[in-house]
Amino acid sequence: RACTDGVVQAPAPARLIEGGLPTDALVAHVLVSKYADHCPLYRQSQIFARQGVMLDRSTLADWVGRAAQLLRPVHERLLAKLRGSGKLFADETTAPVLDPGRGRTKTGQLWAYARDDRPWGGTDPPAVAYVYAADRKAERPIAHLAGFGGVLQVDGYAGYRVFAERQGVRLAFCWAHVRRQFVDFAAKGASPVASEVLARIAALYRIESEIAGQSAEVRRRAREARSRPLLVALERFLRDKLALISQKSTLAEAIRYATSRWTGLTLFVEDGRIEMDSNTVERSIRPLALNRKNALFAGSDRGGEHWAVIASLVETCKLNGVGPQGYLADVIARIVDGIPQSRIDDLLPWAYPTIPGLKATARAA
Repeated sequence: RACTDGVVQAPAPARLIEGGLPTDALVAHVLVSKYADHCPLYRQSQIFARQGVMLDRSTLADWVGRAAQLLRPVHERLLAKLRGSGKLFADETTAPVLDPGRGRTKTGQLWAYARDDRPWGGTDPPAVAYVYAADRKAERPIAHLAGFGGVLQVDGYAGYRVFAERQGVRLAFCWAHVRRQFVDFAAKGASPVASEVLARIAALYRIESEIAGQSAEVRRRAREARSRPLLVALERFLRDKLALISQKSTLAEAIRYATSRWTGLTLFVEDGRIEMDSNTVERSIRPLALNRKNALFAGSDRGGEHWAVIASLVETCKLNGVGPQGYLADVIARIVDGIPQSRIDDLLPWAYPTIPGLKATARAA
């Protein structure tokens, strides 16, 4: 029977760029190239041009911005999940941002909040959430981690102490930062005190390597029996030596750095979930540093926010052994198709299947 109404065309599927050419997979490719492989948009534009595809950097930047806005609810949910954890790591790094009208960049901050309970057999998936802010004020982590009430493992930045006092949070400090205070002295061979401190810290780390992967309670008991006596002796050694040297010397500053944070430095003995250092979150800072080195700066404060949103999802994918390109393409498509807000947890990286090779790499990191 002949059609009476002519040819009927089904509506095209919804896309991130309505009426535009890019598929969700292409947008995901641009995001992964920029935030996982650290290839700036101008280089991507050049790569496309070599293949006969003319895509201006501004066009790619528009795609990135649209994707970041679309993915913002997933980022917010990721951060909310981290706020509900019993223990987190925190750190921050600079984020150069263009400052229109001044002819130069200004210095924003990317704050990183990470969770990795695998060293003690915890069941919560590893994750990291970055949040962009215009400055490094203590009010930033207070706002980012509102409602968090666990243990926060950090470096020596004083702003975290303000946060801890207001939030009632316990701070665990980082032995890697303490160790760095003494490394230069020992390398020059001019300080037997520094060499002795490093040897004693190394003994603590040897214990940690032996109990890695054990349950929190097993780790706690081992630390009480083996690490506690070493720490008591180390504190006595530091305070005795501090009394014998010039209080204005750099070595005295290094010793005071440790002794003034002693409660937080020894908290790991009481709680098997706590690590000796904050290297977990420092590893999460490295991709930001690579992106900063290659891209030089974000184009605006909004660009810094986009950076935080997409990098959070990419790095959390990597921590969980999930392929970021397939993940981002699928999440973008599902949000565009109208997935309900009640199913937002289905879009978190650990809800996706892992790739065996990536999983092994994530654990090794």
